[in-house]
Amino acid sequence: MSTENEIRAAFADFYAALNRMAKGEVGAMQGVWSHGAEVTALHPIGGRDTGWQAVGNSFDDVARIASAGDIRLTQQHILAGDDIACEVGVETGTLTLAGLTATIEQRVTNIYRREAGGWRVVHHHTDLSPAMLDVLSRLKAAA
Repeated sequence: MSTENEIRAAFADFYAALNRMAKGEVGAMQGVWSHGAEVTALHPIGGRDTGWQAVGNSFDDVARIASAGDIRLTQQHILAGDDIACEVGVETGTLTLAGLTATIEQRVTNIYRREAGGWRVVHHHTDLSPAMLDVLSRLKAAA
């Protein structure tokens, strides 16, 4: 498989895992992320996580309250080297958290690194999502 095809497969695997997480699957991101201390995520609900443990836990926390979701990457642009690749675009779709649905549309940057066993995510960064923040504030108010 060519490097470009390997990278495109890694991108597809990330969004497949993100959609499984969006449907409530805890651990869905396990196989697509690097597990090092240097990985980072800046989420659509704010905050920054550093290190696989924190990043993985943050996605699992969302999965625990997610029941339905469909997240797609549009306007994809790829820049790739031999061992690192960057993907930018716009994530669109819906995400249902604890019964409340948010429509999302946010810019995203994903960075992947070639490791033993394939390409893995080392960074995920999205714009803040007003719709997701609204859902979370309504959940807090109801608690």
